[in-house]
Amino acid sequence: MRPDFAELEVIDLGVMEYSRALSLQRDIVRQRIEGKTGDHLLLAEHPPVITIGRTGSTRDLVLPEEWLLRENITIFQSDRGGKVTFHSPGQLVAYPIISLRNKDTHWYVNALLNVVADVLREYGLKPVFKEGSPGVWIEKRKIASIGIAVKKWVTFHGIALNVNTELSGFDFIIPCGMRGQEITSMEKELDSPQDLVHVKERFIHHFKRAFGFDELGANMHPKWLTLPPHSLERFERMKGFLQEMCIETVCQSAHCPNIGECYSKGIATFMILGRHCTRSCRFCAVEKGTPSPPDSDEPRRVARAVKERCLKYSVITSVTRDDLQDGGASLFINTINEIRTLCPETLIEILVPDFQGMQEVINRVCQAMPDMFNHNIETVARLYPFVRPQAKYERSLRVLATAMSHGLPVKSGMMLGLGESRDEVKRTLDDLLKAGCDFVTLGQYLAPSKQHIPVARYVLPEEFEEWRRTAMTMGFRGVASGPLVRSSYRAEEFFRSWDRAIQRDGSKNTCNTSPSEHLYGL
Repeated sequence: MRPDFAELEVIDLGVMEYSRALSLQRDIVRQRIEGKTGDHLLLAEHPPVITIGRTGSTRDLVLPEEWLLRENITIFQSDRGGKVTFHSPGQLVAYPIISLRNKDTHWYVNALLNVVADVLREYGLKPVFKEGSPGVWIEKRKIASIGIAVKKWVTFHGIALNVNTELSGFDFIIPCGMRGQEITSMEKELDSPQDLVHVKERFIHHFKRAFGFDELGANMHPKWLTLPPHSLERFERMKGFLQEMCIETVCQSAHCPNIGECYSKGIATFMILGRHCTRSCRFCAVEKGTPSPPDSDEPRRVARAVKERCLKYSVITSVTRDDLQDGGASLFINTINEIRTLCPETLIEILVPDFQGMQEVINRVCQAMPDMFNHNIETVARLYPFVRPQAKYERSLRVLATAMSHGLPVKSGMMLGLGESRDEVKRTLDDLLKAGCDFVTLGQYLAPSKQHIPVARYVLPEEFEEWRRTAMTMGFRGVASGPLVRSSYRAEEFFRSWDRAIQRDGSKNTCNTSPSEHLYGL
């Protein structure tokens, strides 16, 4: 903890000339030393500039200074540590100006390098360090450089991470004095466009955690996410029943916060096609790895469980099985048919993966005529490469549109709190409506573990209620919006409240219930 200055002032300078950014740093350093201001984190991009640190020289330039200047590349002799490096737009440059209470520059450098490494790990990259060579690498390719200075135990200068910068500028220098060193970027390594704004958000988050800012807020959930206790006896009874039937549930696999309530009521969302997912979404707790072959008896066991629990509404989901020719569609269809045979009065909702966009496969699933077709959009388009790297936003919309074309009620769900903006949420809701989505669920993202994407922010219950009203006004037939809302939580109540509204009003265009209040109590 940092009791003297618990708050960190973060300033995004945008694209700023290197000399101006350095002048600003020096002013803040002076004020910090004098105790007139607190700790700062400056974030910037720079127009093309080559900076030479205290141990570097013009001998580290590959081309003559005159040529570089004619190409509008500035050369600046800096008082930071290190040799020569290159800055240009698309590179995240971070300048922490903080008081080192422990007076340990070695610790500080390692902590700053690990902040960058944590950001890269969130994106699925595997950062490495090299002893004696400060910086961060992806295998043998350097992706981030560091050069710091400390004055009276206040830090300045900092670290530069290549996000989507033009890398050709590094050809003009011997990077960090390492001849032949290959330089890379996040965009190059991930082979997809990267959003610098989002990378900044994640950098700030990890920086605060690493240096003790906002510690209390980072480690505690808000009070509105505290769940009431439920019957342990009924919970264990349901858990034992599922184990005896050899049935997986997404409730357990995804660490759903509502599992206590649902299991205590004797209900669950059945998960078919095994417990191992072939994708590596960074928000999901479902186990990753090589899955077992499909169990042809699983549909029959699920139908038996539905019958024995006397369920009037059943929800069937699955892991994503990109290893199967039809993505597991056959098992979805067989499960629907088995439930219909054994429990003809039971309504069936399916929560499906995208089946890699295979149109014929999706058509087959729709032709099985589930009572509700659910496929989650999960997050806004900008965050897909970060949150769902193997999924595609437009492909998920096409899945929903296909279900709509078959005349099915269509449902989707979104998580809030991953770093999305209000405009992006609104655009996503617009896209869902255009794709034919009738129902939408909005809930708070909660990180299942420290290895998953951390929560960017906790959305207030009042904001969830505001989104419910907005979505209803936009034209959705039903909306469930609240911190603990999940895609299949209280799905039967959601469906039946809409069904009752149809019977009462004779219209499928309006759902007059308020799921976030009536169904979820939030």
